[in-house]
Amino acid sequence: MNAPSLVEDLDRSTSRDEALPVSRDRSGTKTRRGDDYSHCRPLFDEMAALPADHPERRRLRERLILEFLPVAEHIAVRFSGRGQPREDLVQVARIGLMKAVDRFDPGLGGEFLAYAVPTVMGEVRRFFRDTGWAVHVPRGMQELRTRLTRGTTELTQLLGRAPTPTELAGHLDVDVENVREGLLAANSYQTSSLDKPVNDGDGSAPLADVVGELDSRFELIEDRHTVVPLLKRLPDRDRAIVTMRFFDGLTQSQIAERLGISQMHVSRLLTKILQDLRGRIET
Repeated sequence: MNAPSLVEDLDRSTSRDEALPVSRDRSGTKTRRGDDYSHCRPLFDEMAALPADHPERRRLRERLILEFLPVAEHIAVRFSGRGQPREDLVQVARIGLMKAVDRFDPGLGGEFLAYAVPTVMGEVRRFFRDTGWAVHVPRGMQELRTRLTRGTTELTQLLGRAPTPTELAGHLDVDVENVREGLLAANSYQTSSLDKPVNDGDGSAPLADVVGELDSRFELIEDRHTVVPLLKRLPDRDRAIVTMRFFDGLTQSQIAERLGISQMHVSRLLTKILQDLRGRIET
C-alpha cells in the first residue's frame, strides 16, 4: 500500500465505536462490547487509591491490562494489511493499552474506553509514522503528503483531471517547491526488493537481473589503487609532468612551455617516468 492511501485510512480510522470489538447476542445481532467492561470501573478506583509502590496496585494493573487486551488486539487487526506485520501491530497496540491504564484517572469521571481507544490508536499511528517508511522522512513532510492527497482528490473532482503542482500549491496555500518535495516524499514509503520477480509468472527473473549494467570502468579501480601510491613517490617535477599530461590533458609542447624546457626533453622525461612506473608495478 502506498503512503497516500495509508494516511487516508489512518485518518478515517478515528471512531471509538469502530475500534471496539463486537459480539453477537442470541439472535445473532451485533452488539458493542463497550458495556462488557463495566466491572472494571471499581478496579480503577481501587488502584487509584493505592500508593504507587503498593504490591496490590501492580496486581490490579495487570488484571486491567488483561481485561482490555481484546480492545487493543481489535484495533491492531483494523490496521493490519498496510505493509506492517500483524504481530508488530498487536505489540504496539498492547503498549498503547498499558500507557492508557497507567495514565487513566478515574477521579476525572470519564469512561476508560473513551480514553483508551484514542491512546491505543495514536500509538499505532506513531508506529506507522516512525517505522513504516522505508526511508526516513521528516514528520512535516509526512503531514504535508496527507494534505496533498486530500487536495489532489478535491481538485481532480473539480477539474476532471490530475492537478499540477502549481495548482495544488495554490489550493493548499503552500509554496510550489514544498509541494514538489511532498510529492517526492510519498515515494519513500515503500521500496521494492531486488529479489522481487519482474513478472507474476513462474520462473520470472528477479529485478536484480534486469536493472543496472556492467561498469566499463570498474576494472580501473584496481589500477587506480595500484598507481596512485607510486605517483606519490615520484619527485615533484616528475609528478607534475604526469599530472599535466594525463590529468590536465596538456600537450608536450604546453608542458615544455610551463617548465621552461624543450619539448624533446619533456618527451624523454615522460618515457623514463612511465618505464619506471611500469617496472615498479611489475615488481
